[in-house]
Amino acid sequence: MCHAAAREPGGARPAPRAADATAMSLPVSAPNFSRPARSKLVGAAFEARALEFLQRQRLRFVARNVMCRGGEIDLVMRERDGALVFVEVRARAQRHYGGAAASIGWQKKQRIVRAARHYLATRGRYSRDEPACRFDVIAFEAGRLVWLRDAFRADEV
Repeated sequence: MCHAAAREPGGARPAPRAADATAMSLPVSAPNFSRPARSKLVGAAFEARALEFLQRQRLRFVARNVMCRGGEIDLVMRERDGALVFVEVRARAQRHYGGAAASIGWQKKQRIVRAARHYLATRGRYSRDEPACRFDVIAFEAGRLVWLRDAFRADEV
């Protein structure tokens, strides 16, 4: 079953601030956090930075961490023209193996597209026509934000 985080104005929990990304660098031996918990904290901080960036680009927040059995979407945003933007956020400390953007392979793209289709089917308040959609990637390459608009298309996967 899919679910999306509550919308921002509706009382959603406050997102971590962009400054939290540096504060999230926990030592490997931190006793209170397991490796997956640290990873989730760091990922949430990068998602918050991506959200702030996209809002500065005049995109409106719709949902965050939309999950279903077949996939997940980090952020759902809306362009000024009404188009929905499904955003994958990736971060890599180093550029080994192609970096953050290159880490989104065919299988990951399939999961994102599957989650987007499910989102549209269950949450889309549209009558006959699906809204215009695109898939963007926000990649943090060694701390530098790179926005890849229209990074891939649903019919390519």
